[in-house]
Amino acid sequence: MNKSMSYLMTKRLIDIVVSLLAIVCLIPVFVVMFIFYRFGENKGPMIYKQERIGKHGQPFKIWKFRSMIVNADEKLKANPVLYKKYVENSYKLPAEEDPRITKFGRFIRKTSIDELPQFINILKGDMALVGPRPVVKDELKEYGNQVDKLLSMTPGAMGWWQASGRSNIEYPERCDVELYYIDHASLGFDIKIVFLNIVSIFKHTGAY
Repeated sequence: MNKSMSYLMTKRLIDIVVSLLAIVCLIPVFVVMFIFYRFGENKGPMIYKQERIGKHGQPFKIWKFRSMIVNADEKLKANPVLYKKYVENSYKLPAEEDPRITKFGRFIRKTSIDELPQFINILKGDMALVGPRPVVKDELKEYGNQVDKLLSMTPGAMGWWQASGRSNIEYPERCDVELYYIDHASLGFDIKIVFLNIVSIFKHTGAY
């Protein structure tokens, strides 16, 4: 659906201001994480970049603190049984059943710390603070003839799906939740979503 220009401009201005402030405040966290990824089983790249599909179908790299072993995607696809379970489980695996996730990775996922680098995506404009969660290419088929509607808005770091239960809500219900946001997007709804996401993070609702 077409959104008013004033809403989109205000939303983008908020995204820029919030992401800039967050990145500055998080510099100490990035420094600590950089050191942490120099040792032990976590040794390797600090940032994990995965291709997601953005507004109007444009692919981009989503940034996260790496919670998995190096080359996790390749190892997942190399295991047909595990990959089949991953697809059937709405493109995710429970942390306790996912051999790719490190012990530290389970912690930063449970606390949503792994998502913090997405403020960089928000500043760049790949993502918004609030919007439908960006999906991998394979997930687009779940939206059927509603794909264009899903891709009509900039994907968000926080969304109605996360606020409603996150990983506890699987396809096809997730489609309805994400599309509901697009139909009802407004600054008031965005503020409500941010508040509910913060509550969800502290309660660890659907995080794995």
